[in-house]
Order: sequence, then structure tokens, then C-alpha cells
Amino acid sequence: MTMVAAILRHKGNEVIAVAPGASVPEIAEVLRARGIGAVLVTDRLKQMLGIVSERDIVRSLAARGAATLEMTAAQLMTRVMTTVTPASTAEQAMRLMTEHRVRHLPVLEQDHVVGLVSIGDVVKACMMEQEQEVDSLRAYIAGAA
Repeated sequence: MTMVAAILRHKGNEVIAVAPGASVPEIAEVLRARGIGAVLVTDRLKQMLGIVSERDIVRSLAARGAATLEMTAAQLMTRVMTTVTPASTAEQAMRLMTEHRVRHLPVLEQDHVVGLVSIGDVVKACMMEQEQEVDSLRAYIAGAA
């Protein structure tokens, strides 16, 4: 079973965050420049306050139009977040993402953010695990024949 900790070891545990006062254009530039789909919103002490995703920006643009561009991260962010721990399995993370319809999960260890995993990270880990299982079964069958 692939653990979230293994996903973070593979992809890295750098967490991209913005301040609550960051503007939507600033957030969009961070997302574009880093090639990511979401950023955490943290205070000066690096405490997680929320998350802003591309989806949040698009939904706000559809509902509020150009006024979205005047909003801050604090105004736009999702405050109630689904999280996992490094000990969570990739399957548990995928289940949470499906149930809560989210694409990013902050990884918390003792209430501290230690990483962020995306649906792409989790799917990749599950696929790699399945490929290893298939290879093992093929080797077993070849050895038994």
C-alpha cells in the first residue's frame, strides 16, 4: 500500500503558499509560474488558513465577473479543508478526494503542514503500485510455469 509519505518523498514536500492579502491576479500568476492548480493560504506563522484553487477562481469569475480580480486570497479561499496525514494511504486520499470533490489535500502532521498532494500525485502512485503488482504476478506465473 502506497502511503502519502512515499508520495511526498517522490514529489517533494515543498508547499506553495500565499498571504491572505494576496490578490487574485497574484494568485493566478503563482499558479501559472509554478504549473500548479492550488495554493495554500497561510498567515505569518505559516499556519494554514485555507486553500485557493483554479476552480475557486473560475467559479468566482462566473458568479462575480471582473469583481473577482479585486478579491484577496482571504475572501476567495476555501476555509474548511479535507486533509490527510503522511500515514494515510493513497487509496484513502483518493476516496477523500472523490467524496469531497476536491483535487488537492494538505498533508498535516501534528497540525503542521508537511506537504500537499494533488489528484495527479495520488493517481500516479496508485498506477505505479498496480504496475508493480502486475510485474510481481507475471514473475510468479513465469516462475511457476
